[in-house]
Amino acid sequence: MGADKIRALAALSCVWATSCSFAADADTILDQVTVTATREQARLVETPASVGVVKGADIAADKPSHPAEVMSQIPGAAVAVTNGEGHTTAIRQPFTTSPVYLFLEDGIPSRSTGFFNHNGLYEINIPQAGGIEVNRGPSSALYGSDAIGGVVNVLTRTPPRKAEAIGSVEIGEHGWRRALVSGGDGYENGGWRADLNFSATDGWRDDTGYDRKSATLRWDHFIGDSTSLKTVLGFSQIDQDTGANSPLVRDDYRHDPTRNYLPIAFRKVSALRLSTSYEHETENALLSITPYVRDNSMDLLASFALRFDPSIAETENRSYGLMAKWRQDFAPMRARLIAGIDVDMSPGGRRENRINPTTRGTGASQEFIAYTVGPRIYDYEVEYRGISPYIHGEISPTDRLRLTAGLRYDDMRYEFSNRFAPGAVQVGNSFYGQAADTSVSYHRATPKIGATYALGKDTHVFASYNQGFRAPSESQIFRPSRAGSLASARALAQSALELEAIKADQYELGLRGVLAGVSYDLVAYELTKRDDIVSQRDPVTTQTITTNAGKTRHRGIELGLGAPIRDGLRLDVAFSYARHEYVDWVTSQGDFGGNEQQSAPRVMSNTRLTWTPTSSARAQIEWIRIGSYWLDDENTEKYGGHSLFNFRGDLALTRSLSLFGSIHNLTDRRYAESAQLSTGRTPAYSPGLPRTVIAGVEAKW
Repeated sequence: MGADKIRALAALSCVWATSCSFAADADTILDQVTVTATREQARLVETPASVGVVKGADIAADKPSHPAEVMSQIPGAAVAVTNGEGHTTAIRQPFTTSPVYLFLEDGIPSRSTGFFNHNGLYEINIPQAGGIEVNRGPSSALYGSDAIGGVVNVLTRTPPRKAEAIGSVEIGEHGWRRALVSGGDGYENGGWRADLNFSATDGWRDDTGYDRKSATLRWDHFIGDSTSLKTVLGFSQIDQDTGANSPLVRDDYRHDPTRNYLPIAFRKVSALRLSTSYEHETENALLSITPYVRDNSMDLLASFALRFDPSIAETENRSYGLMAKWRQDFAPMRARLIAGIDVDMSPGGRRENRINPTTRGTGASQEFIAYTVGPRIYDYEVEYRGISPYIHGEISPTDRLRLTAGLRYDDMRYEFSNRFAPGAVQVGNSFYGQAADTSVSYHRATPKIGATYALGKDTHVFASYNQGFRAPSESQIFRPSRAGSLASARALAQSALELEAIKADQYELGLRGVLAGVSYDLVAYELTKRDDIVSQRDPVTTQTITTNAGKTRHRGIELGLGAPIRDGLRLDVAFSYARHEYVDWVTSQGDFGGNEQQSAPRVMSNTRLTWTPTSSARAQIEWIRIGSYWLDDENTEKYGGHSLFNFRGDLALTRSLSLFGSIHNLTDRRYAESAQLSTGRTPAYSPGLPRTVIAGVEAKW
């Protein structure tokens, strides 16, 4: 491969890596860069945003079996296991399944707005990723709807410059087995890479098996020295028994944690993404055009709905989209202007049937052991269309000061076609509201402004204001909750059609730098959500409706530290302290204004001590702390939180053969991945994985 092509491939690698330290020559190391905060390669110290990074090398070394094993390395970010690789996420929000996060792969949303999946990270091949960037807080000015709590951008690995192949196999307790295979090659004008992931487990709890097949294919090709093409194909097929997050009453949680009250629940997922990015770059300008297609489908018998709305559903959506942008740099004051447009057309549909479960026992420990499929309750097609132009500008009035501003306008529309007549479908004593064929639209302009200032060579401060929003998802609009009467079902269906977008405002102040060899990143923020969706009783009709009447406030500090203690020994800390409070939150269950939100720990931290005695050996101890949190909005019951200790290590036997292993929950602590008040306000806990050993071997050619 020619020298110019090698340099171009290195630059492209830097754009899509989580952080970069490539150089024009061996003696020069450039500053760390980020791509998520501006959708352009930018120096982190000149980015007025909280960007956390998990490097591709760390992912490859840790070989995570779940996204939770790497996400907590980012200050203010945590992921809790639900089942298999399913998860809830907490980034400047409580642990939640709500659509307040945007999941990307190489900058492209993994799903369309309106078809949000809170398990979005399991649709992406995390253990073979080239890195993860998390932009914490609202980012709608660049990315649109859902980007309130944060944007998680998973990056694909760059093709190698010469032929290589890597394969690993691993086994562990509870029937865990996985094979990871990767290979690629470079040529005169580019290179390609293929990553394959085959994972399976029997599950440590009863009836909680999981099977995954994933592939990521990437091809980079250069046309001359200024034009490049990058094609990425990602695919995942997942089959899992979702009772793994079955909450248990306290006695079973303590003494019989493998028990599963919800063995009939399952989730089957198929996700495909294909994109090609065309980039033409001149000395001062860049033109980028990225068409893409997505195909997502899921069969779901939801464990979380069995007690109040048992059903089985088939959902699917396909996406045809285009992301285009133009960037122009100007010599005066290092000015930069980026203008772009995102276009997304995503037709989809839902077919859902009520089920008749067979149960055993009563109350919070009731078991769901079998079911038969009952009548259909939803059957519709819905198409999401979005056109979103945006503009982003940067300027440096002085050498130390960098100013940024941006604005995005989202024009979004749902076209809905119902196979049922308007009104409601009755199944026994349950009623399901049905909307008539209709169009629902949302329009939103979201700005952002920010500034960075260099206090010194190694110290930088930043401040920013960002707005965010999320449009209601298709299920919130067209699949209202089960009701107890015909009038209630109609009221819920009508109120769902009238929902507006949730808005968010965030103020942020940060300090980052290096002091005595210790790198640090300290951020304070206040995020306020308005017009959140709550269930209330209509004072005129007395029917329960959904409406935009909630307001919450989220305040916190986040700290990241990296300290080389001595040769071969390093300490890394990710810490956050936050309060998540209801400001205005009146529902049909009561007024919770002034209370803390449930599932919202104040403290989250990850501390890692890594020892690398030689270049061929590594050992790491990790301490994860999740603080106490309320189980209910009334703030009457608490989960006490937990501390976990994990161990990871690897040893290179030869240049091509190495061993690796990990021990999760080293002290075999009983802890809860999630906790809440269940039937009859009984505390219930979803137990986390006990001490588990995994070992494997990796070969490189």
